[in-house]
Amino acid sequence: MRGYGGSSCPDRTADYSLRELVGDMVELNDALGAAPAVWVGHDWGAAVVWALAAHHAGRCRGIAALCVPYFARGFALPNLVPLVDRDLYPIERFPAGQWGYWHYYQLNFGEAHRTFEADPKATLAALYRSSSAPGSDSGRAFTARIRERGGWFDGAGRAPAQAPDPAVLSIADLDALALAFHRTGFAPANAWYVNDPANLAYAAEAPAFGRIFVPALFLHAAHDRVCETTRGRLAAPMRYDCAALDEVVINAGHWLMLEKAHDVNVALARWLPKAVGAG
Repeated sequence: MRGYGGSSCPDRTADYSLRELVGDMVELNDALGAAPAVWVGHDWGAAVVWALAAHHAGRCRGIAALCVPYFARGFALPNLVPLVDRDLYPIERFPAGQWGYWHYYQLNFGEAHRTFEADPKATLAALYRSSSAPGSDSGRAFTARIRERGGWFDGAGRAPAQAPDPAVLSIADLDALALAFHRTGFAPANAWYVNDPANLAYAAEAPAFGRIFVPALFLHAAHDRVCETTRGRLAAPMRYDCAALDEVVINAGHWLMLEKAHDVNVALARWLPKAVGAG
């Protein structure tokens, strides 16, 4: 994925729009022979594979997405904020709800990535926490208050030093991730959040108003406070926009594929025959 690991890191933020990212997947599919494939994505990776299915259904035997549900009208703040649970996030205090951090990226892009880059290992140790890690007040996601607290890590300019959560990352994995982000910096990863207008325009071009007809699996993370899909309305549009949808709840937080790898693999294995049989 652009901006991560050993992948390319273009300089322009516009190069991280979903149109560009889906184009990368199309080229990958061509390089592997262009046969329809089963695509699996988590978080922004889920947004990429959803968009791939909407625009290039012929390349998909099925789609499995973790944490981020499908939004046919575009994975962007204007479509997320109306679904915020206003009992939990009163609009006068939390205008963007749990997506306050996304808004912060758009207003303070340079400051955000420089804060992360001050100590990549500490940043990653802070962000990769399990569902059992301490939460924020009243069941709210800590991401809701990033802007009012002066930025990530309460405006300290760097993440606090802490050990990795062993339920999610080993020390070796943390070291590998930190080394990768020392190479790339965090500007490319953060750039995924600053392309809302382009992503909305791209979604509007999808055939059949973006409705997805290939088999799809959505894995809910029961304790994900940002992508909260088990109690609120965040997953509701997906159920209308996917014609062949299966859903499974995993008893984990946002990093469910790390925290509960076995459960995720079992869910994928049980669903895969539907995708393979449809090919």
